Amino acid sequence: MAHSATVSVYEDRADEWRAERQPKSTAAVEAFASLECPDGVTADLGCGPGWHTGALPRPALAIDAAQPMLEMVPDFAPDALRCRADLAALPLAAGSLAGAWASRSYVHLDRRHVPLALADLHRALAPEAPVEFRFFEGNADFEPFPDDNFPGRRFSQWPASWVAPLMEGAGFALDSLEQAGRPPKAASLIVRGRRARTLPDTVGPEMRLLICGLNPSVYAADAGAGFARPGNRFWPAAQAAGLVSTDRDPRRALTDHGIGMTDLVKRATPRAAALSADEYRRGLDRLKWLVGWLEPAAVCFVGLVGWRAAVDRKAQAGEQPRDLAGRPVYVMPSTSGAAAGYRLADFVTHLQQAAALAT
Repeated sequence: MAHSATVSVYEDRADEWRAERQPKSTAAVEAFASLECPDGVTADLGCGPGWHTGALPRPALAIDAAQPMLEMVPDFAPDALRCRADLAALPLAAGSLAGAWASRSYVHLDRRHVPLALADLHRALAPEAPVEFRFFEGNADFEPFPDDNFPGRRFSQWPASWVAPLMEGAGFALDSLEQAGRPPKAASLIVRGRRARTLPDTVGPEMRLLICGLNPSVYAADAGAGFARPGNRFWPAAQAAGLVSTDRDPRRALTDHGIGMTDLVKRATPRAAALSADEYRRGLDRLKWLVGWLEPAAVCFVGLVGWRAAVDRKAQAGEQPRDLAGRPVYVMPSTSGAAAGYRLADFVTHLQQAAALAT
């Protein structure tokens, strides 16, 4: 969730903020507004007084957690829609956005919560919708800036090398990454991309188990949940094993039960046979980064193919002799309906054994 003290600063000092931080140019948002995008609403996420909202394609949607900021938006965008909301839990319908502009707004989330916030945004965007973010460069999870003249705020900062795996995991095709000039407190990273037709990771801090599929099927990508195809037995097995309580809901699996979900390869395909050896290797590098950063208690690969292709071609189901970024690994058979040699009870047992590694 958004940091309450940070939101309070913007609520209590909105007029002062507007007077002191008036932007010098809207050229960047105008360039973003000129991009080709699907039909629909474009969002200004963390809009502040609405300086950029008026430059976005109409209809524009201004979103901010501070009500006094939203009340200023008509001064710059009289016809904009307005919504008070937390970027960490966007209340938007699937596919409802044609694009999203976010200038130094996600910097106010603990960066361990940013992947899930971006997963919410991915769900709300139409495929191929453009996005542009501005992050602060650095390496801080959630800290105040020294000598901040609006004290009480906290900021996340990102090493530039983390941006590509973050975006790929969140389901975005990265078009460009630039370093901006240095503002008073930190350099900015300008991140441009598009919403890919894939599944975003649903990951965060304190995961007791991270489930890793091979890659999303096109069916699953469109459905918004891994293992979504009728006949796949992952979700029935996960419910029976006590890992989750809600069918085909990866967000609640994480927030309610500490079960994260990702894929070895993020590119969605009709069949896994379309993947290349290089994609497996690159996917494992991203996964090592993710596990090393968020430190789930254990990792479970669903399907032997991925682990065999990337790590150990002779691997068998069960706990593996090799870890991943210091975390124990369990590999289980594919839960696809095509794996006819396995019963639901077999998958339940495997998931229970994988979860046991966490203790």
